[in-house]
Amino acid sequence: MRKEPMLATAPAPIASLPAFYAVAFHQAEHAVRHYGAAARVAHDSDATDSEATASVFESLAAREAARAEAIAAACVAACGAPPDLKNLPATFADVVPAQEADDVARSSLATPYAAWALAVLHRRRAFIYWTYVAALAGNATVSAAAERLAREALADGNELRRSRRLAWQSEHQPAAEDRAGDRDASAALLESLLRRDVIAWSQTLPPAEGRRLLDVGVPGFVQHGATASESENIETPRPNEIERVKQRALRRAEQLSNAYLDEADRAKDQSSLEFAQELATQSIARLAGLRAVASSSGKQARPASS
Repeated sequence: MRKEPMLATAPAPIASLPAFYAVAFHQAEHAVRHYGAAARVAHDSDATDSEATASVFESLAAREAARAEAIAAACVAACGAPPDLKNLPATFADVVPAQEADDVARSSLATPYAAWALAVLHRRRAFIYWTYVAALAGNATVSAAAERLAREALADGNELRRSRRLAWQSEHQPAAEDRAGDRDASAALLESLLRRDVIAWSQTLPPAEGRRLLDVGVPGFVQHGATASESENIETPRPNEIERVKQRALRRAEQLSNAYLDEADRAKDQSSLEFAQELATQSIARLAGLRAVASSSGKQARPASS
């Protein structure tokens, strides 16, 4: 990773809420574009793990799209209007530089671990950035809003570190434990792929059934609503693809349950054991819920095809 400081220069002071939301929204939009571009580059790469790496960048782009929507909604609530980029300060620090994402995506050694590690770096940089903004604002409302984004960046970083750790463990398994297809993917990547499958599957169901599926497979998706752009970016499966998407989602959910149970077996301390057991419990409940939806939707579909 680069040796240069996290922030080359201190952020310019932000004196008003409209300027604050303009900066926050612009940062998130930059991140969407840069991660999305990296995903496209990785797709075209000849690296061994190019498709898996591209999927990580797609997941990161979706996260940032959701963040941009949440920031825009918060701006409307606080300022009565969406973010206006005319309110950007003269200098602007990009916490997700395009060159960094492009370097990882173009590397012949690109892996999901490298992509998750870069995302961790970016959220750490965002934490530092918003901490500076809070300190320099000179406006209590702006300071409080910046502190909220700093805490969010810190929490995101902790979540992404877990994905990074799982990717590292997956990439360093003995060759004898390697498996084809999904088994080569880290648990973090499988979670991302399962999420996409569940969203795609939900788009093929009646509204009530689709919401039930999302409640089971993607907790919080419907309630928070900030991930609408993620749904828009996932194509609805064609009729001849629906069963394949459904079975793939069930397979991935089962693999994740087994992975978390294996992680609990390998835990070396009580806190790691309890954390892995909690993940396994949630994953097993999710698998049971997905199977129930698959069974009920299958029964409903049979009469129509007879």
